[in-house]
Amino acid sequence: MRPMLRLVLGLCVLAGILAGAGLALPSHVTVARSVVINAPELAVFPYLNNLHRFNDWSTWASRDPQLQVTFSGPEQGKGAKIEWTSAQPSVGPGSMEITGSDPNRHIDLAVNFNGMEGTSYYDVAPSGSGSKVTWGFGYDTGSSPLKRWKGLMLDRFVGAEYRDGLAKLKDHIEAERKPTAPSVPPTATMTAPEQTGAASPDGAPAAAQATAAPNAAAQPAAQPATPPAPAPSATAPTKPKRH
Repeated sequence: MRPMLRLVLGLCVLAGILAGAGLALPSHVTVARSVVINAPELAVFPYLNNLHRFNDWSTWASRDPQLQVTFSGPEQGKGAKIEWTSAQPSVGPGSMEITGSDPNRHIDLAVNFNGMEGTSYYDVAPSGSGSKVTWGFGYDTGSSPLKRWKGLMLDRFVGAEYRDGLAKLKDHIEAERKPTAPSVPPTATMTAPEQTGAASPDGAPAAAQATAAPNAAAQPAAQPATPPAPAPSATAPTKPKRH
């Protein structure tokens, strides 16, 4: 038998084995990841029910800053839809549409991730003082062996996307709910008030007298005034008498 014929027959046998094994794989695959967020359900639910907030924590939006996004339908709740396109092969085109919404509890979605159609859901449940959010994805492989092998790889790829997305959602919500410290105005410098001395008897402050005292002491003492010479008498001299 020629080597080329042997190779062809070997490939056919391998394909038959893979097809048979693929038919033994489950026809429906579910992938789910969960995270606990330190916030009540009614604070978490709007981030999931409003698709306009999806890009705040989506891993696809952070991976491709040039992601083109369009919205249709209502802003939130049933009928809300988001579609995106990306030149990044790992992101590609996709869409999500809310098909059912139970306030603060559960959301159902029809999704298309880069050509892979399926169903998705968000489940919100109380967990201690916070909330446990579960993001799940369901994929029907039908009777196609190729799709069943593809479904076998979903937990690795989709699971990683969901895990990273929920981690970003947790960080985003908890950061927004974190109380901010009030701004403290700068402390004014307190200056001790000048003490005003007691008034002197002549009415001038003591501080003024203290300032004037050195100046007065620096000047030489005043010399006593010289008394004026006596004025000459205006009376004429007496003539001697003749005998």
